[in-house]
Amino acid sequence: MLKNETIHIRPFTVEDAEARLQLQLNNREFFEQFSMIRTPDFYTLETQRTMIQEYEQKSKEDTEYQFGIFLNENNRLLGTISLFQVMRSSLQNAVLGYFLDKAHNGKGYTTQAVKLIIKYAFEELKLHRIEAGVMPHNIGSIRVLEKAGFHKEGLARKNVKINGKWEDHEVLAILNPDD
Repeated sequence: MLKNETIHIRPFTVEDAEARLQLQLNNREFFEQFSMIRTPDFYTLETQRTMIQEYEQKSKEDTEYQFGIFLNENNRLLGTISLFQVMRSSLQNAVLGYFLDKAHNGKGYTTQAVKLIIKYAFEELKLHRIEAGVMPHNIGSIRVLEKAGFHKEGLARKNVKINGKWEDHEVLAILNPDD
């Protein structure tokens, strides 16, 4: 578990499946604006449990790390944050992704979670670079990344298929200062 005074992030366990499902259901319309197409079975407890088990395996394989963002005061799940497409060898990098409950946007929780996962990525995983892609109109998410130390690198045109449509993404990155 990685923690600051307000939130903590930790890998999901199967016991988190119900909370994950509720987070997804409560934010379905909001999250789908920024995600790939999700099939109806995504919104089932069985699928959430299966996904968590897959996350555990991918973590063991050092290819993906999925965490929940939890409020310290009541251990409530506020969102998700992940490092995926982990590449080793001469690259030593990963891609960052996150979702936060719409009701908690604008309170600094995502920025805090990003800072915690950066620390984990650089100190524990020994990664050299973390990259994130954000649709240019998602100003709030770009600000989150900039506050956490990411810098803009450019625009990747029609880079990710979001909700069935190829979308441009502003590419931001942060480098391990110890490298």
